[in-house]
Amino acid sequence: MADASHTSYLPPILTFCAGAVIAVPLFRKLGQSAVLGYLAAGIIIGPSVLALIADPDAIRGTAEIGVVLLLFLVGLELQPSRLYSMRKDILGAGLSQMALSALAIGAVAWWLGLSVGGAVAVGLALALSATSIALQVLEERGDGHETYGRRTFSILLFQDISIAPALAVLPLLATTGAASGGTGQALTGIGLAILALIAIVLAGRYVLNPFFHLLAKAGAKEVMTAAALLVVLGAALLMEHVGLSMAMGAFLAGVLLAESHFRHELEADIEPFRGVLLGLFFMAVGMSLDLRLVLDNALLLAIAAPLLVLFKIAIAAAILRASCSSTTEAIRAGALLSPAGEFAFVLLPLGVSLGLLNASQGAIVTALAALSMLIGPVLAKLIDGWLLSRDTRETIDETFEGAGQASVVVIGFGRFGQVVTQALLLQHIDVTVIDSDVERIRSAAKFGFKIYYGDGTRLDVLRAAGAGKARIICVCIDDRHAASRIVEMAKAEFAQARLHARAYDRVHAIELMKADVDFQMRETFESALGFGRVTLEGLGLSYDEASLVIENVRDRDAQRMEIQFHEGIAAGINKVPRVSPEPLVAPKAKSKALTAETQEVIEDGGAEVAVGGVGEPER
Repeated sequence: MADASHTSYLPPILTFCAGAVIAVPLFRKLGQSAVLGYLAAGIIIGPSVLALIADPDAIRGTAEIGVVLLLFLVGLELQPSRLYSMRKDILGAGLSQMALSALAIGAVAWWLGLSVGGAVAVGLALALSATSIALQVLEERGDGHETYGRRTFSILLFQDISIAPALAVLPLLATTGAASGGTGQALTGIGLAILALIAIVLAGRYVLNPFFHLLAKAGAKEVMTAAALLVVLGAALLMEHVGLSMAMGAFLAGVLLAESHFRHELEADIEPFRGVLLGLFFMAVGMSLDLRLVLDNALLLAIAAPLLVLFKIAIAAAILRASCSSTTEAIRAGALLSPAGEFAFVLLPLGVSLGLLNASQGAIVTALAALSMLIGPVLAKLIDGWLLSRDTRETIDETFEGAGQASVVVIGFGRFGQVVTQALLLQHIDVTVIDSDVERIRSAAKFGFKIYYGDGTRLDVLRAAGAGKARIICVCIDDRHAASRIVEMAKAEFAQARLHARAYDRVHAIELMKADVDFQMRETFESALGFGRVTLEGLGLSYDEASLVIENVRDRDAQRMEIQFHEGIAAGINKVPRVSPEPLVAPKAKSKALTAETQEVIEDGGAEVAVGGVGEPER
């Protein structure tokens, strides 16, 4: 019997793993969030389709721990200094978005026949946005530091903060009902909640840091992981026992540890559990989606889900536009905030369990939230593509008007090309810059840079940009293969221009030398030499002594590059030949200026310094 009981857990575990492994990569390949993959996998393996998992409620308790851990990690990020710097966006845009959305959605729910408590639960649940979806999309776009990305994060942060009060409000709404036992029971519930909050705050202030310090001295990493789980789940259990939510307890524990010296260790310990269990949570949500209920209420949900998504886009965009964001940024942020959030699937079941919603109402609103999470990201992707294509047509110059007389054509305006361009503009040199990144062009325009949209690998684009009359063509893109194609094309078509190219690494640099460029530089080489010089100065060498060491490194590297280049030509192969490292020995004429100790550093340590030039793809 023991063996059967033990092995009975394996089929559902394998089912969850298989569903995630198949669905998540598929949705990511389609350009959608992993959350959608988990939801879809849950729908397929749940009772509504394949029925591989017959009872979704059996795993919901375990799956909700993922939300608990997520809220703990949110709390860990809420350091007072960070909150203060974002206070305007958090309290302004965040509060406005949450309040207006919840009020409007709750009013509609009340108008449709829900009780006041049920309308509050629905309004709060659907006003929230999917933090995991929005942040993942921002990360995939690389827009986390863009204006609309920062403001989106501020609103999400306010929503995450507001979850804790929302989780506290619902039980209090339930205790004030007629069936709850009157004012005495309500006051008792409030008193117990306050005592639990005080206990957690005192423990966080006086117990947790000494506790983790003691465990850290023991040196057992697995004990630290167990302690982290103990704190999170212990706080969650305490909150649950006083009638609040487990997630609220975890959030408070995270906030109290936000300034702890052990914050990063705790975050690293919790993160793997959070990722797995949160994925399981979304699969449980998908499994709980009753397709028969969806079909029975198809007309209602078909109207309500798109309207909810569009309404949330409109509210967020209007608020951000009124607070000085551009129209495009406001709409892009609103689109990211349109799906219902992860905590809708915590608030709605809580509302049902407290009697604020009946089972049918809870199921319909849960289905509405799940459908918004399926529709929202797809609509956000379509809106973003439309906005960027419109901005490309309206704000990005593709005609190269006035660009034909420039002395220098710079291809690529990334972190490398920007520095090159600034040096040229400071000398009032005519420069034409082309780049194919729409967002980069828009950002550059805010700082007064005139950037032309175009693909530098196309000959017609280079001609239109004035490469045929330019004195120098600078290839500054970070794609080594595209850079090599541009170099080959430019050498054949624009012989009058010098060709300067950014090399990705040593192998690419030698490829460019074989292509007969006039100048090439590895993108990290000079910065690494400068870093090394300052490090030598930090060890006690003077500026001149350190500079001489670095100059010898540079000379020896150039010699090795020449040897590798000529040997590669002689061998007729593209592979970079390996050159045995030789000790760096300072030229005698220069070494006289050095102290004996510095000369010894150069001669004895040279072999180690030279290792980077033996042909491996060091940058």
